[in-house]
Amino acid sequence: MGYVVLHIEKAAGTDAAMSGHVERRITPANVITTLTYLNQELIEFPKGVTNRTEAIQHRLDNAGLERKIGKNQVRALRVMLSGSPEDMKRIRQAGQLDAWAKDSCGWLQKTFGKENVVSAVLHLDEKTPHIHATVVPITRGERRKAKLERERNAASGKKTYRTKKDRPRLCADDVMARDKLKAYQTTYAEAMAKYGLQRGVEGSEAKHISTQQYYREVFVRKNEIAEQVEHLKEQRQTLSVDIAALQAQREAARSELTQTRREIKTDKLKGVAVDATTKAVERIGALFHDPKPARYEKQIADLRDVIEGKDKDIKSLQRVIATIQARGDRP
Repeated sequence: MGYVVLHIEKAAGTDAAMSGHVERRITPANVITTLTYLNQELIEFPKGVTNRTEAIQHRLDNAGLERKIGKNQVRALRVMLSGSPEDMKRIRQAGQLDAWAKDSCGWLQKTFGKENVVSAVLHLDEKTPHIHATVVPITRGERRKAKLERERNAASGKKTYRTKKDRPRLCADDVMARDKLKAYQTTYAEAMAKYGLQRGVEGSEAKHISTQQYYREVFVRKNEIAEQVEHLKEQRQTLSVDIAALQAQREAARSELTQTRREIKTDKLKGVAVDATTKAVERIGALFHDPKPARYEKQIADLRDVIEGKDKDIKSLQRVIATIQARGDRP
């Protein structure tokens, strides 16, 4: 049995960068662009709303908020839903992906409020299917900090008063309180149990990096490896030129040897003076014993071994790049 993947993080400002990623106006390195057409928008936008950014603002404008939204106040939460790569593959092959996506959206709306879940997109153009959802953190009731202060005062005997207001307010801290984050993991796992997914180990020391940090690291790593590949290719090209030069020298030596043999056999050579014949014999004898051809062969063999090693390194690095591009451990 695999594990559910649930990650929630605060967005900054209008979260335009994430909107570009979700809507594929920005294409990450690990996206299979030929499959982007399979992606699905799971939440219908209100009339007149055409994208995620507008959906966030529409909810804020129609939530009945009484307080003015602060400049640095969190307006949206990013929620990513998925499962262990091998289990998501199994779910997809079993034809359960649509049901999984529907139940995941149902959990989102039940947990955060239907109107607060303003966007949810199923991405199928990466190795592991996953959902990017957007939640506007509007809640009701007493503020968490006010409640804690009231409870502390009550414990110390200090008289406090509880507000009777139960109006909508924008408060990401309340929605992402530590106890609630743990509860989200538990309830989502319960909703996904039918698909063979369970809750991750509570208290695990594993750290989750942000989506932007992940893609930034992928981009940097891919570029570093690509530079290594290009460097190896340049070295390989230089070695190929060296081999060609050695082969030319080897052929020249062989040609000289062949020409000298031919001269010995000609009638012209038979009629020359004895000393000339002696010099020719010495010349051919020197060529027969000249270590150059053998040396060239050894150098060529050595260079070919080096090239073979470079080819292996290039293929290895290209496999790493392919792995980075197709990673599905996290979207």
